[in-house]
Amino acid sequence: MTVTHDLERLQRLLDDAGESLSTHFYSASNHVNELLRLAAEHPDASNGSLHKVMEHIAGAITALQFQDMATQLIAHTSQRLRNCADQLARDTFGDDEDGEAVVEIAPLRPNPVTQDEMDAGSIELF
Repeated sequence: MTVTHDLERLQRLLDDAGESLSTHFYSASNHVNELLRLAAEHPDASNGSLHKVMEHIAGAITALQFQDMATQLIAHTSQRLRNCADQLARDTFGDDEDGEAVVEIAPLRPNPVTQDEMDAGSIELF
């Protein structure tokens, strides 16, 4: 099925983006730790840069949450499509000499993710 191949491709793209985000997040985290160490040595210095960095890290976390949410939706949609394709094949071709046609079970929930906007800390992950 072309649709499932497209979903698999989208999943790979999201996985790559998530990996890149994780790498940058951990790199930023290391830099923040270094800045915190330097700030501790100079308590009279402004911490504005540290707060800005923390805002960027919060943005990276939100993006990682989005990647996780999108991954869940892709898996859910792929399972639904597989169920539909299996049912169509069974109804069209029937059972064969090996026995009853196997139909993948459809997801029980209509949607695994209830999120519809991206704000820091506002996502429900399952």
